[in-house]
Parts: sequence; structure tokens; C-alpha cells
Amino acid sequence: MKFKRIWVLFLARNREFLRDRSGFGWNILFPFLIVAGFGLIYNSDGREVYKVGIFPVKEIAGQELYIPGGLADHPLLRLIPFETGQEAMEKLRHHKVAIVVENRMPGLRYWINDASPQGAVAEIIVREASLDRDLVEAAVDKQEIPGVRIRYIDWLFPGILGMNIMFSAFFGVSYVIARYRRNGVLKRLKATPVTAFEYLTSQLLSRVAVLVFSSVIVWIGCDFLFSFHVLGAWTDLCLVFLAGICCMVAFGLVVACRGTNEELTNGIINFISWPMMFLSEVWFSIEGAAPWVRGLAECFPLTHFLRAARLVINEGAGLAQVSVEMTAMAGFSIVFLLVGAYFFSWTR
Repeated sequence: MKFKRIWVLFLARNREFLRDRSGFGWNILFPFLIVAGFGLIYNSDGREVYKVGIFPVKEIAGQELYIPGGLADHPLLRLIPFETGQEAMEKLRHHKVAIVVENRMPGLRYWINDASPQGAVAEIIVREASLDRDLVEAAVDKQEIPGVRIRYIDWLFPGILGMNIMFSAFFGVSYVIARYRRNGVLKRLKATPVTAFEYLTSQLLSRVAVLVFSSVIVWIGCDFLFSFHVLGAWTDLCLVFLAGICCMVAFGLVVACRGTNEELTNGIINFISWPMMFLSEVWFSIEGAAPWVRGLAECFPLTHFLRAARLVINEGAGLAQVSVEMTAMAGFSIVFLLVGAYFFSWTR
């Protein structure tokens, strides 16, 4: 193995990527847009707002409402007016609203969709909001959790960044190499002294450099808007992200070791990435899921990447506390690189 050949291939791939301004810009813009969208959709405290349909009402402002006062100003409820009950029931049936309340007195009459997960939660909130607040306060004892409260956007951001790294690693390596193989570029490289390990190493280093640069840009832009709280050391966080990026790019090299059809490669990428995205807690936690689901999630490198990143960011953990995850990512990277080099084909 000669590092000079790796360096030449590394520079060539970086120049090619930088010339593709649309692809480079989308790698930065895509995660930024997702985080910005969630920041606008969710209110400042990160709590979900449930839509309550109310009928017969033409508009909320300027019309008298015959409902308990706690419903009109509840921070978790948003009233949606409907002129007829038929229209309200149709929206409830199609999950457009979580619950429907009739604008009448006395008492409270409401409808829910038993097939809607939001309906059960909204029902509890509506019933509680209809009671006298003094009675509720006297019956319950609310306590605050100790320590620093973690916003949902703080928990979500590492997952979005990890998802962007995963897709960029797969499509930026697997898809591109499959295209090179079909176009005959790899066939020409086969006639040179370059080995499969040297070529894959150069591709790994190039994609890692690009992802590190784009991740830093995305982090700075999102931090400017949402002021993320990092409780751990920045050096530890950088090492975690570097290990995660190397691991995901090496995984992409395994997908790229064979295949000349971009459509088939695209299908394989989606087959791998979508289950990994859902089971690795990018969007939501799988706490309480079946044991076999949690065991399957441990087989994905993205799970260890996001767990280590969130421990450092949200819990202030150091490298010693995430040593298991770091070891797993290092092991995955070595295995993926060796497997990719062993099964790599220049033409098939």
C-alpha cells in the first residue's frame, strides 16, 4: 500500500465533489431545513399541541363559546372551528383533529377516534381542563425533575445530523462507486497499480473530510438559531462524531463493493438505511419496545453513534462513559473496510 496513490485519489474525489455545487449545498441545507422546521412546528417548551375541533362555530374570535374556560386557554390545546358536526366528525375520522367538542351548555360532550393515538391523550387533557383548577391542584402533587431540562430539539438534533451523515455516506460512496463501475472508470483504474484497499481507503478519507466540514457548518448554523446546550467536552464530542462518520462511510463501502446498477444500489441503500433510521432512535425513542427490537437495534452502527453523541451532549459524559459505543464503532469500521476490500470488484 502506497500513501501517495491514496493521496492522489483523495484529492481527485474531493475536487469532483466540490465542483458539484448542488450536491454539496444540499448536504448542508437538508439537515438545516429539518431542524429549522421542527423548531418552528414545536413551541418553545417542546410540548405537542393537540387540535380540538369545536362545532357549531364559524370562528373562534368574536363568538361566544359554551365550553369550560380551561379549554379555551389551555397551552396544549388548539381550538379548530367547524360550522357543522358532520364536518367535524369527518375531520376526526381522518385524524385531522385529535378530539371534537360540541359548543353547548351545560356539561361537556365530546367525541374521539379510538384508532387515533392522539385522541386518548387529548381526551385526558380535555377532561382535566374541564375540572375546577383548585380541585385539581388539591388532589395532585406536582414535582420538578432535578438537573438541567433537555429540550426536545436538543435531543433531536444529533439524530438528524446522524441521519444526514448516514444518507450522505451511503449515496456519496455506494451510489457513486456503482456509477463508476458501470461507466468503466473502475475498469480503467484496474489497469493501474492501485489496489482495492487503496482505492476504498481514499474514498473513505474523502467522504469523511467532506462530512466533517459539512457537519460543522450545519452545527454552527443551527446553534446560532436554537442555542444548543452541550454539557460534555467539545473534544469528546468531536471524537465521537469523527468515529461515527468513519463508521458510516465504511458501511457504505460494503454496499459499494459490488453492483453496476444504480437503481439496484439505491434499493439496497433504502433497504438498509430506513430500518436503521427508525430503530436507531433518530426521531423517537424505542424505550419499552420488545427485547428483540432493542437487540436488533444494537446491530446497527448508527445506534451506537447516536447514543454516544447524546450522552456527551445531553448528559455531559466523557469518553470513559461512552467507551463501549466508541469500541463498537471502531470495530464496525475495521470490519466494514476489510469486508469491502475483500469483496470489492472493479468490473462486476
